[in-house]
Amino acid sequence: MNESKKHASFEKALEIGRPPNIVSLFPHSRALIVSGKFIDRAMLAKGNAISIAANGRNLFVIQGALKAAQRANSTLMIEIAKSEGGTNAYCAVNYWNIARLVDDLCNQFAITVPVAIHADHYGIKGPKDVETARTEIPSMFDAGMTSIAIDASHLPDKENLEANLTLNSYIPNWAGYETEVGEIKGKHGLSTVEEALFLIQGLNAHDIFPDWIALNNGTTHGIEAGAEGIQVELTAKIHEALAPYHISGAQHGTSGNSSERLRKIAVSTRTTKANVATALQMISWGLTVNDYGNAQLDDDGNFIKVENEGMSEDNWKKMTAYAAERGLKKGDFKKLNLPFENLLLSQPADIRERMAKRVEDFVYNLLVNVFNSQDTADLAIDAIIKAGSHDPGPKAGRIENPDDWTPAKIAEKAGAIDGDKGPEGNFDD
Repeated sequence: MNESKKHASFEKALEIGRPPNIVSLFPHSRALIVSGKFIDRAMLAKGNAISIAANGRNLFVIQGALKAAQRANSTLMIEIAKSEGGTNAYCAVNYWNIARLVDDLCNQFAITVPVAIHADHYGIKGPKDVETARTEIPSMFDAGMTSIAIDASHLPDKENLEANLTLNSYIPNWAGYETEVGEIKGKHGLSTVEEALFLIQGLNAHDIFPDWIALNNGTTHGIEAGAEGIQVELTAKIHEALAPYHISGAQHGTSGNSSERLRKIAVSTRTTKANVATALQMISWGLTVNDYGNAQLDDDGNFIKVENEGMSEDNWKKMTAYAAERGLKKGDFKKLNLPFENLLLSQPADIRERMAKRVEDFVYNLLVNVFNSQDTADLAIDAIIKAGSHDPGPKAGRIENPDDWTPAKIAEKAGAIDGDKGPEGNFDD
């Protein structure tokens, strides 16, 4: 595509492709913030491609990921999870300010690739959470969210489906929508075909068509301690069973999985979204990581800070001292984001820039050499122009009979599912 045509396509997409909440919030913006649906569509159009969903735990991660996507001419999702950015968050970036940060950075750095803002792991653990969600979800879209993951996977299958049915009406029809079956617990409580079909068929019968499903397919959140990682064959098997419903996969917990395994996910499954969280945090801080983002430890079991990379050495000493005083384990270093946010933002410009640049280079490599999402920006823009609006509509239609999915029959079907949910515990991201 020549430059003049590309520019004209961008201008058209900017005119028609931004959702109404984004237009209202940022009426004069030139940031192409779009529905998550268009990110999924672009990956499917290219084939064997996955969009990074970068958890923007700090400003440096968001800046670096955006600049990497621009370099790769790739679409991108910027997200924050409930544990990271909800009302009891451990990050300063949250559900209600993340879109403003993304919009500002896109305009500052002339980012022209389509970007979606995703509320990841909006956790539902019981009736109280459902009631809170009735007002909280609309408030998040009022603040610029363009995609959401309703994560009721902590609940039994029946309650998971019922929570998704109840809360769907609070999600704009145009928004990207992810659902989840099976908590992310590593090798325990692996998702099954039966559980995934129950959730997606039950939604389909009620004219609800998610864009993505997330599974417990063997991975973990945070630092990957074991060697098992993502079970590609299990993922492919479940995706194949769900093929009639045209749903894509969302891969959680990519940090700590090898590039080879992540490439296999792209080639062998219907995955179009991959969350990258802990790796980007550690990289922005300046820690030594292996080739797939797992932070490395020295002989004494401590993180290794690379001199003159990431944050200043003085601030790293302050951070580690703070963690030691409070007895924080390595997996809990994520809780340092909030208390140290302003200190990191107050550093000299060259240090702030190197923090973001480190993320940029890592994400660029993932986009181009691992997830095959290079040049998907053009495909997303094409999809916007083809749709003629900010909403491409659903990928699927109803094929399930609603009479087979009444409350009584949902209870009956759920009772017949024989699955192992794994150990109890807090498995939030």
